[in-house]
Amino acid sequence: MKITRRDFIKSTLVVGGSLLLSPSSLHAKGKRDEQWVPAYHKLEEEGKLAQRVEEAYSIFEDCNLCPRGCGVNRRKGETGFCQAPLKPVIFSAHPHFGEEVSLVGQNGSGTIFLSNCNLRCIFCQNWPISHEGRGKKLRDEDLAAMMLYLQKIGCHNINLVTPTHVMPNILNATRIASKKGLRLPLVYNTSGYERVEIVKILDGIVDIYMPDMKYMDSDKAGKYSAEASDYPEEAKEAIIEMNRQVGELKINEQGIALRGLLIRHLVMPNRVAGTEKFIKWVAENLSKSTYVNIMPQYRVEYKAFDYPKIARGITVQEFLEAMDWAEKYGLTNLDPKSVAVKKFYSDRRSD
Repeated sequence: MKITRRDFIKSTLVVGGSLLLSPSSLHAKGKRDEQWVPAYHKLEEEGKLAQRVEEAYSIFEDCNLCPRGCGVNRRKGETGFCQAPLKPVIFSAHPHFGEEVSLVGQNGSGTIFLSNCNLRCIFCQNWPISHEGRGKKLRDEDLAAMMLYLQKIGCHNINLVTPTHVMPNILNATRIASKKGLRLPLVYNTSGYERVEIVKILDGIVDIYMPDMKYMDSDKAGKYSAEASDYPEEAKEAIIEMNRQVGELKINEQGIALRGLLIRHLVMPNRVAGTEKFIKWVAENLSKSTYVNIMPQYRVEYKAFDYPKIARGITVQEFLEAMDWAEKYGLTNLDPKSVAVKKFYSDRRSD
């Protein structure tokens, strides 16, 4: 049976076991901050967003959207390291309730999982999407329709997962959706492997940057993320630019994030991620009140079983050590879930 684009947009909302709830089954939408306007809408009103879209799309002709710098012409059907075509490939779109509390709120973060990836970590938990490119190729107009639907059912933001290699499509879809009434914060949920020159194009468009900071050592990045030994330096430079654009995370009276920087760091076994270096870097180069999520949920996935250093989950001690470093270097805005996990295990340790 032939599936139309409209049917697919609806069906993606249940792909991968992620159920999209109907508007009536969600909680009441709650009050939207009438004084707040998303960054991209301001740019559209100034007549500047179309120019950014055009600038971004021109990059497809000699693709250097990420530090890989493949130089392929995606307009002519060529593909580079990420294997992404010209049109965005989308795996699913749905309210996500597993994100940070300030993104989830009552009705969830409107999360769109984009297929393919420019980093390809060998321990990726979403490897069928990022490595194998599972999903459906759609038009920018379809992506815009997904954004509007997620807004309609009460999601608090548009959360774009692994956006780097389809950034031009996202900008175009955002402009289309903005003209049709999209007013949610745009969350750029990235691996951190970004070119600062590309991040600058997003200035005034993205409301919330949510980068990972996966490694602080180039040898580890090269070993576990497809020879991306430049990851630490590229990510640090990009995060500093993100911070310049949006500053610290700002939350409204309902506890919902509207704008700012949120950094994720996954604690890995045997100190592979360089966690102490990361925390020290944040304290010295950003603000000690930068929102940081020190995550304990590393698990052995995909090809990680073949690498002895990361072929196990982290220990309680490794996580508590990471949280102790955050205290040592004075970070004051840690994710509440991580703080709660620390308290739980610390209390047990002291019994």
